Amino acid sequence: MSRTWWAGGTLALALVASAVVALALGPADITPGDILGSAGHHLATLLHPVLGGFGLEVPADPLSRIQDAIVWQGRLPRVVAAIGVGAGLAVTGTVMQALLRNPLADPYLLGISSGASVGAVAVLVLGVGLLLPVAAFAGAVLALAASLTLAGVVSGGRLTPGRTVLAGVAVAQACSAVTSFIIFTSVQGDSYREVLGWLMGTLGGATWRSAVIVWVALAVVGVVLVTSGRTLDAFAFGDTSAASLGVHVARTRWTLLGLVALLVGAMVSVSGSIGFVGLVVPHAVRLLVGARHVRVLPLAAVAGALVLLWADTAARTVIEPRELPVGILTAAIGAPVFALLLARRRGGIA
Repeated sequence: MSRTWWAGGTLALALVASAVVALALGPADITPGDILGSAGHHLATLLHPVLGGFGLEVPADPLSRIQDAIVWQGRLPRVVAAIGVGAGLAVTGTVMQALLRNPLADPYLLGISSGASVGAVAVLVLGVGLLLPVAAFAGAVLALAASLTLAGVVSGGRLTPGRTVLAGVAVAQACSAVTSFIIFTSVQGDSYREVLGWLMGTLGGATWRSAVIVWVALAVVGVVLVTSGRTLDAFAFGDTSAASLGVHVARTRWTLLGLVALLVGAMVSVSGSIGFVGLVVPHAVRLLVGARHVRVLPLAAVAGALVLLWADTAARTVIEPRELPVGILTAAIGAPVFALLLARRRGGIA
């Protein structure tokens, strides 16, 4: 437990410091000290009507009006959204690996991302981008429902991990075919860039509305998943062992998979398909604190937030003034890191 507390505290401090640095990075000539000074200015301005009688003075804002707008209206919503999406993907990846007892499981395994892509590409082609979050979320939920229904039909109503994974692969391939067909037959001109950018994963269009969608989903669904650690531990040795510990296996698996779909649908509707965060982060956290999900889930949330925050910051700064889809960076970093984790496990270190 002491290692867990140390790891959690270190990751939390790193996340706060990284957020300040991420807000400062960019072409606007802003330093982390300016960010802290501006934050103090805005906080004092907010509290002055209440605490002004106690001698509270409002310090000057070190940022110009344009710089202030760049930081607090442009970069901060993106940073907040990146932290939320990273946390959500890491938590859902951890839950999927535990429920399906598959170390290669990730949040998109059951066709969730492919279903979201169908909805998103459809509304982008129709020119109603304002409906993108709704369409992507609906597509994700429908894809999961199709996967679970197919798995239940094939297995005679009993939802087994193996058949669930196979059903998810089938639905994902079907959705990918539909997405490819829509792109091939309907996308023209510059709309290709918008569609491909979303499919590769990007937080470039994040707004305060996007951040609210992410954090409401985390507050409502993510908290439930993070507190399900003891239940997930019961699945570690199979369904029979879980049932002997008093877990209603079928109902619990259906419920948790449904919650995963809701959370991933909300994340994907904002960021597109960002891979490897939900696959690699849970394994890395287990190297630090062991396999107990009571410890892994909250640390995975913080670690996932940290990873995606830095990946998104790099995506918007590496080739300025152009921007990379963040999914390219997470894949480029995640693939070798995952290979390293596999090598360490084979060597008996983890």
